[in-house]
Amino acid sequence: MAKQKKMVEAITSMDVDFSKWYTDVCRKAELMDYASTKGCMIIEPYGYAIWENIQHDLDARFKKVGVQNVYMPLLIPESLLQKEKDHVKGFAPEVAWVTEGGGEKLQERLCIRPTSETLFCEHFQKVIKSWRDLPKIYNQWCSVLRWEKTTRPFLRSSEFLWQEGHTMHETEQEAEEMTLRMLQVYTDFYKDTLAIPAVTGKKTEKEKFAGAVSTYTIEPMMHNGVALQGGTSHYFGKDFAESYEIAFTGRDNKLQTPYQTSWGVSTRMIGAIIMVHGDDNGLVLPPKVAPIQVAIVPIAQHKEGVLDKCREVYSELYETFRVKLDDSDQTPGWKFSQYEMQGVPLRLELGPKDMEQGQCVLVRRDNGEKTVVPLENLTDTVEKMLADVHQNMYEKALKNLEEKTFTATNLEEFLDIAENKPGFIKAMWCGDAACEETLKEKTGGVKSRCIPFVEDHVGDVCVCCGKPAKHMVYWGRQY
Repeated sequence: MAKQKKMVEAITSMDVDFSKWYTDVCRKAELMDYASTKGCMIIEPYGYAIWENIQHDLDARFKKVGVQNVYMPLLIPESLLQKEKDHVKGFAPEVAWVTEGGGEKLQERLCIRPTSETLFCEHFQKVIKSWRDLPKIYNQWCSVLRWEKTTRPFLRSSEFLWQEGHTMHETEQEAEEMTLRMLQVYTDFYKDTLAIPAVTGKKTEKEKFAGAVSTYTIEPMMHNGVALQGGTSHYFGKDFAESYEIAFTGRDNKLQTPYQTSWGVSTRMIGAIIMVHGDDNGLVLPPKVAPIQVAIVPIAQHKEGVLDKCREVYSELYETFRVKLDDSDQTPGWKFSQYEMQGVPLRLELGPKDMEQGQCVLVRRDNGEKTVVPLENLTDTVEKMLADVHQNMYEKALKNLEEKTFTATNLEEFLDIAENKPGFIKAMWCGDAACEETLKEKTGGVKSRCIPFVEDHVGDVCVCCGKPAKHMVYWGRQY
């Protein structure tokens, strides 16, 4: 007889070593494995299923605002990339080049896409001729490659999966509205699907995307107080369009240049889910993206009728939820540990005594609460409980965000908070990039996260130089 797989091993406590805890969860929850290519990873079935659920939800949201999916090539000719100098300069250190094909040296180097603005612009130049061709609201789901020096699963890998939206518009107002609309789509998705609150706002000039006129960002906070850039939406104005000679005949019969936007999120969101919701027992998954929403664990499954009843319950729940019936020969204790590690929102236990009483036990992953519920109207009960799980996860994350957000009114306070209180710092800023750099240097890495849309008045002068302040900024360390 084959040796039974041992129960899930304990993971490093996040309070002992948060980084090690994160890696343990990624590996032991079977989300990913390391690849032979440095800086790359294999996304295992359970991890990829989370991404598929994210993709399905987001794609539906995109289509509601008129987005169409396309696919662009993996390779970009160097001459095409060079047309937008600021863009190239921003990505140059991370670009990987193909120099040989079919055993022969290529006449022109080909860049493996780090992002696809150049490819979309080349296409738009061909298909946009009249104002009637606008707007173009495209998106692609793909992978990109950025030659990262330091990598970490999901958070920063050389190759990662993402979506990148690219749009062209007739007017500046329409393009700016699109930029903010897509940021709101991300904000709603984080809250309603991932149960993650976040700070949103505009990036400073120093932190904006290479080649953008303005960049807007969503910044969730991880359990340990570190920020994660969760998604960005960029307004490009006419810069790319002019570089790639995109023009259209306007309503006045004169040639005009369209206005452009770009926006994207990636598998980094899986890292956010882990670090916002996870605990020392492993993953805690938001119900809407959990590959298994309900795991049915038979108790004393060798006894007559138990598996039949579990299959009956499975058939009922399968119509509405992602459900798994675990009828393997592993012990119930092993199964409990396994589904806890994998963050399954609800575990359903059903044994002979439950059958006699016409009931089952539901166990919540978010708080460990056990509830005895009747089998009658079980679908409604599970639906309500999953909604409660989502809400509780959101409120817990929001409490963490609020408790780890501090205010500094002078440099001494700023440096003290940066040193002793992990989290966001709200502080006034004069608008000078030199002050941003000074704060980063003095704190060993605290950077501006964003200028929020609604700025709290926490002082009149810049926290760094003492000059009159222009903005209140959220500051913090980042992954």
